[in-house]
Amino acid sequence: MKEELERKSKELEQTLQMQLEVAKKESEEWVKIGAVALASGLLAFGLYQIFGKNKEKKKTKKVMETLAKEGLLDAEIKKKLTQKAEPGLLGRVGIALLPMALNYGKEQLLSKLQESATKKSDEPQK
Repeated sequence: MKEELERKSKELEQTLQMQLEVAKKESEEWVKIGAVALASGLLAFGLYQIFGKNKEKKKTKKVMETLAKEGLLDAEIKKKLTQKAEPGLLGRVGIALLPMALNYGKEQLLSKLQESATKKSDEPQK
């Protein structure tokens, strides 16, 4: 009885070790994909900060200078030119859909991981 329990414990340890190795291999791929996505997002954000915002600021500054020269610049117009725009319809819809999309992605990921884990555990051990 004692020998049988020891044998089962060794088998369980081996199974656990194999599952951990599989999880590590799969997680490495996801980490790489996440790193690439993060890096590309940061690159896009940086490029927008460098090139995109400056154009908007320059145009606004030129318009304000022109209006000031003509004497048409008052506090209300200045506020309208420098105030950030409120999010439109797509922004509001995006805010509503983002949590749902994340939840759906999480469910898909978990189902794939469970599927691969069951496939690995169903295979005969050598």
